Amino acid sequence: MVTFFVFYFFSKIMTERLLIKALSGGKNTKIITLNGKKMTKMPSALGKLPGLKTLVLQNNLIPKVCPELCNLTQLTTLNLGNNLLEEVPEEMKYLTSLKNLHLSGNRICRFAPGACDGLQNLILLNLNNNHLTQLPQEVSRLKSLTYMSINYNQLASIPRELCFLENLVELQVNYNQLICIPKEIKFLKKLQKLLLARNNIGVLPEELCDLKKLRILDIAGNIIQIFPSGEITSRFVMNQLAENNPFLMDGIERYPQVRRMISQGKTCAICGQYFITVWLECVRFVPPPKDWKISKNLQLVPLQVLICSYKCFTQRDPNLFGIAQV
Repeated sequence: MVTFFVFYFFSKIMTERLLIKALSGGKNTKIITLNGKKMTKMPSALGKLPGLKTLVLQNNLIPKVCPELCNLTQLTTLNLGNNLLEEVPEEMKYLTSLKNLHLSGNRICRFAPGACDGLQNLILLNLNNNHLTQLPQEVSRLKSLTYMSINYNQLASIPRELCFLENLVELQVNYNQLICIPKEIKFLKKLQKLLLARNNIGVLPEELCDLKKLRILDIAGNIIQIFPSGEITSRFVMNQLAENNPFLMDGIERYPQVRRMISQGKTCAICGQYFITVWLECVRFVPPPKDWKISKNLQLVPLQVLICSYKCFTQRDPNLFGIAQV
């Protein structure tokens, strides 16, 4: 017990000395790092450092941020990982220059109202190892967000609003309680890495095929049982091969059965994407080539075309007709 108090007292003295040194720099102080100092509150003196760029206070015992945090409008990196925060605080909205926010390892179960309002420049958000059961609709305001990690929480769903973050490149939602993926996932056009391991997902939406830039999809440890004829996977693989993805081109040589399946792929007449299972066989009437030896009275000839989905069928031109068995 005596050893603990000696350590605590020594740590407190060192923290105060570091703060005094930082404050003496005034506006010239750009970086403050106070890791593992057993701090139970955020120093209000930080508000006297308006030029601060990086603030690292991880591995402490801080339950909430100080109001003076609002003064740090030039802050670009804030690390409050492994503390005792219970919410993403409202003060965050004043950090208009913030680009990297680390809040992992806290007790966060909610976002304070308005917390996302001023985070228009935020690029990275780390909320791993918290107690979140849902994300607020306000996450859609994080327009610059590129990397988002929410591993080890209790999320049951991904809000559709998150799917409108057009700059998102990487989304990690491993070890949650997700049961499905919203169809709006297709709007994440820049997404390259989607990690959904160890959830309760039973079905993958066909809209995943619309993510042309997706390179890594991790769905290990789910309860997925529906892969219609392997269609979602095969479409993804074929479209990546068409773009000469080096990893898949190398891997496909090692699996002849997959190579045989993909060799049966076809191209949709509407969207131009590759697929395995034909959703509908159609016919399009086109003018015959001039070198054909046919009656001059025949102005149009039928041409077989294949369509990959109902969505594409509804976008067909007037000269394309579906073929039904009667």
